[in-house]
Amino acid sequence: MKQRDFIFNICLLIFLNLLIKPFWIIGIDVGVQNRVGAEQYGLYFAVFNFTFLFNMILDMGITNFNNRNIAMHSQLLSKHFAGIVTLKLLLGVAYFAVTLGVALIIGYRGFYLQILCWTAFNQFLNAFILYLRSNLSALLMFKTDSCLSVLDRLLMVIFCSILLWGGVTSQQFKIEWFVYCQTAAYTITALTALAIVLHKSKLKKLSWNPVFFTMILKKALPFAILYLLMSFYNRIDSVMIERILPADIATYEAGIYASAFRLLDALVMIAYLFSVILLPLFSKMLKEKEDLAPIIKTSFSLLFFFSITASILLCFFRFPILELLYNEHISESAAVFNILIFCLIPFSMSYLFGTLLTAHGDMKQLNIVALAGIAVNMAVNVVLIPRMHATGAAIASLSTQSVTSLLQFIIVLKKLKFPAKNLPLISSFSYLVLLISATWLTIKFAPQTINSLVILVLLAVFSCILAFCTGLLSFTHLKIFKIGNVKK
Repeated sequence: MKQRDFIFNICLLIFLNLLIKPFWIIGIDVGVQNRVGAEQYGLYFAVFNFTFLFNMILDMGITNFNNRNIAMHSQLLSKHFAGIVTLKLLLGVAYFAVTLGVALIIGYRGFYLQILCWTAFNQFLNAFILYLRSNLSALLMFKTDSCLSVLDRLLMVIFCSILLWGGVTSQQFKIEWFVYCQTAAYTITALTALAIVLHKSKLKKLSWNPVFFTMILKKALPFAILYLLMSFYNRIDSVMIERILPADIATYEAGIYASAFRLLDALVMIAYLFSVILLPLFSKMLKEKEDLAPIIKTSFSLLFFFSITASILLCFFRFPILELLYNEHISESAAVFNILIFCLIPFSMSYLFGTLLTAHGDMKQLNIVALAGIAVNMAVNVVLIPRMHATGAAIASLSTQSVTSLLQFIIVLKKLKFPAKNLPLISSFSYLVLLISATWLTIKFAPQTINSLVILVLLAVFSCILAFCTGLLSFTHLKIFKIGNVKK
């Protein structure tokens, strides 16, 4: 039952995100940028990234800790919710104080400060929504959580579409309208999530308990440290390019890396959605001493299929894909993309094995792995960036993700005593070899008159058939779509 629920809910979560977020990115985000111009959007983007720098103050690891803790001890929801909401409000005040204080020190004034205040408030609302959703996913209310995960973007699409194309105003679209739309969307989503959690927790009043606050922060600290360490080695490459290379080429090479990284970043979010469901599910199953093998095997099969297929096909078709997205520096971006896209594989495996270790409470081991990742990343970057520029950073990123993912897998085998034979290794290897062979032969012998993107789509369809033929995916998975009991 849990395996059927898991597959159904991960499909639902991915479907809803693919339904809403591509239009948000391509239609609304790009539409706003085109309407207000590069300068105004650049102002917003710079301020947004500035407020994001202090985002950890808003959470301090509480969301992931709470997700795991409530999944294992659902009876604590009411007690913990009463205290953590108060703590989150206090952290919000601290976040505003630090953000505004630093902003004033570095010279933010006037319109910049106005946008910053609203953007900082939006960051608080978003962090609060994530905390509220962690309670719902911990209670295995995956369908409700899936709907909430796209509600803010859906509302943003509606609000911005009206202002951009609805003809409701004769004024030129202003960047502050975009920020206000975010505030409205986040507020409605937060209130909706709050109403659902209040109903489930039966909370009557907030509690003020400094001892409880201290206890939660101490227990959440390992999660906060892990988040910081992983953020560091996942995002430091472009910074090191800009810092290491000479000024006359640094920003150009950083731009090449960013253009190659953008598609990977979008695909990684699909793998991340697995961890959203797996963390509370693993936590509850570990608490109840249930067999994890079926869920791990299914997750591995789905993530391996997704990451291998996307990496190989996009590698072979990197030029037509990048030509579709960009107008300049296609060859340079393709050289970096050719390496960077394979980071999707270890990224995906980390969202399986890293999430399993998080649910098991092995935070010390995960933080040691993250420190190893930082060491590998900085060492390879320092050696390769001066010689290979953005390509060197791509190699560093692939090396880092591969090392951390492999270490997490080894820890799972030893710490949890999970037999590797439970994974579909033969099916996975067979699928990998056959997909590479089929893709190479298709490109080599396909008629030149057929559009490359058409061939890409046909190979994607073929890869699905091949996955079932090799046993990587099973037809029994399709049974989840029969009418039955599935968690709300």
